[in-house]
Amino acid sequence: MTGFNNNVPTKFPKHLTPKGPNGPELLEAERAKASFDVNAISKFMYGEKFLAKMNNVARVLESEPAFEKTQRYFQGRPERIAHAYEKDKRLIELTKELNWDLEERRIANMWYDQSTPYSLHYGMFMPTLEGQCNEEQRKLFLEPALRHEIIGCYAQTELGHGSNVQGLETTATYIPETNEFDLHSPHLTSSKWWIGGLGKTANYAVVMARLIIHGKDYGPHPFCVQIRSLEDHRPLAGITVGDIGPKFGYATTDNGFMLFDHYRVPHISFLSKFSQVKPGSGEYVKPPNARLSYGTMVFVRANIVNGNRIALARGATVAVRYCAIRKQFVDAAEPRKWDNEVIETPVIDYTMVQYRLFTVIANIYALHFTGREMFKLYDLNMAEMKKGNYDLLADVHSSSSGLKSLTTTMAVEGIEQCRRACGGHGYSLFSGLGQFYQDYLPNVTFEGDNYVLTQQTARYLLKTFRNVVAGKAQPSEHNQTIAYLTQYMQNPKATCPATSGAELMNPEILISAFGFRAAFGIAQVAEDIDHHGKSWNAALVDIARISKAHCQYMIVRWFFTGLQSANELGPNERKVMQTLAYLFALHTIDTEMSEFMMSGYLSPAQGKLVKDQVLELVARIRPDAVPLVDALALPDYYLASALGRSDGKVYESLCEMVEREPLNHTLVVESYENYIKPFVHKGLDRKKKESKL
Repeated sequence: MTGFNNNVPTKFPKHLTPKGPNGPELLEAERAKASFDVNAISKFMYGEKFLAKMNNVARVLESEPAFEKTQRYFQGRPERIAHAYEKDKRLIELTKELNWDLEERRIANMWYDQSTPYSLHYGMFMPTLEGQCNEEQRKLFLEPALRHEIIGCYAQTELGHGSNVQGLETTATYIPETNEFDLHSPHLTSSKWWIGGLGKTANYAVVMARLIIHGKDYGPHPFCVQIRSLEDHRPLAGITVGDIGPKFGYATTDNGFMLFDHYRVPHISFLSKFSQVKPGSGEYVKPPNARLSYGTMVFVRANIVNGNRIALARGATVAVRYCAIRKQFVDAAEPRKWDNEVIETPVIDYTMVQYRLFTVIANIYALHFTGREMFKLYDLNMAEMKKGNYDLLADVHSSSSGLKSLTTTMAVEGIEQCRRACGGHGYSLFSGLGQFYQDYLPNVTFEGDNYVLTQQTARYLLKTFRNVVAGKAQPSEHNQTIAYLTQYMQNPKATCPATSGAELMNPEILISAFGFRAAFGIAQVAEDIDHHGKSWNAALVDIARISKAHCQYMIVRWFFTGLQSANELGPNERKVMQTLAYLFALHTIDTEMSEFMMSGYLSPAQGKLVKDQVLELVARIRPDAVPLVDALALPDYYLASALGRSDGKVYESLCEMVEREPLNHTLVVESYENYIKPFVHKGLDRKKKESKL
């Protein structure tokens, strides 16, 4: 290979173009079918001001090197983390330079779509300080955190305990002589673990530790603790801390571990907005309500529920656009024509693809209304608690637990469904869905394992049911759980009145069906536990089912009631969204058919009506499929996908991305000399010898 120039990158011939009709033409044709105003739905979902912010932030990020994405799919973890630090620093600078508000900063993080070393500073550390600091602590901890003078994380999970917060092993023993707390990790399993931002970034942490006063254990409480020097970032004496290593996704977050060796912190470290430890005496003052700290959890989970909509929207936007462009086979019965010539059928015209993808679109719009109602409930509950009214707290907390569990599961399954719908190209990271799926998947575990969270919801449902039976619960405007349980108890033998598919298209009938099914399941579990001696552990499968049933009821109800009050929607926009609401409700019934039939509310004949109606609704959505994902208003910068580009240039983009592959920057791989050449040349030598014989 003497004189051979190996540094010649591989390039695709520039004169070649995709076989027509090409992507841009096909997407243009799809958009022309829209039965509604795409911009009107975008404005309805986001609000005109927020939509303008979304577009403006995307334009800024596309021109910023620190937010560049073209190399993301080729970098190893060290390079990606280094770039993530650069991004976090530049975002702080941009916020000041452009006078961005908190909303715009959150949009920037959303569009960058990758958790970074500072993510938990914003997502958990500061919200916890906001919710649990007294006024003195706000000045000492929160205000410096807002200025990024301290960078924090939230250290709750341990090597040996995650969902069972009450089982945490880290202790914080009060020392009355010095008015300090002694933080200690008594076992290897006491090590804080999985803590985002802890590995190499954070210099402070909110640490959940068991409060011990005069030998009495008061359970886990939060402490704001300095863990690294502000001068040189070295870990402080008494602290062992580091990164936990590679993970399935989240490569750009330094999830860490930490152990304490009798590490002392001052009294002010104990976050005391609710609970208090009196200096000197160590007298423990209980919070006015043991669940006051749930406010932060509810806020975080409401954000997760709302974020699931965007996650699903990303998957659906990529898959629907790509399936409108990808052509495979010719349908002999209904051949597709373009300029009077028969062409292969776009994948989106196959019913199975429509069924898989359009139900995901319905989920997205359902979660829009769910997220909106979650924040309304959160705000209402916080306002009531300030007045000393805690009546809504249990319902809001249980709802946020169950909805976090259900909606993250919906999102994970939906993203994977969308990726699979992209066929072979869905396996390429250039689809924008592979790495995204990896990074999204932990949502089903963090902030509460999805199956454990269902128990929190079920406890509330069973308690409420018992109160309804005993006549101790009255329906209220903001507590629909009591309402549907009361309705069920008044007529536990009720049945669905619909006799045709058209009659099923009635919000009242559908909401009643979901309420009856949920109430029946709750009543059955209560009967098993209260009267037949079934243990909680033995009932866990049914407990997960009633949590899911309750949450599906809420989503369906909020979808229909949200549309009913959406006066800003025009008739065409309302019509297509009502179709999605019916599709969501009926497809969910179809998926959970056994429970609706077991409750006695639906008959087998009605089950057949449901299945037929779902397919009819799917067909009705077909002309609006691409416009519906366009209305989600996700910029190409966010999608980072060759398949989901808004201009439809799928194949050109795939080839451009392939040209960036480092392996294609040389003509011959470096390993050739040692690992390929010896075998090949041995064969050449043999052939030469044979030719001479």
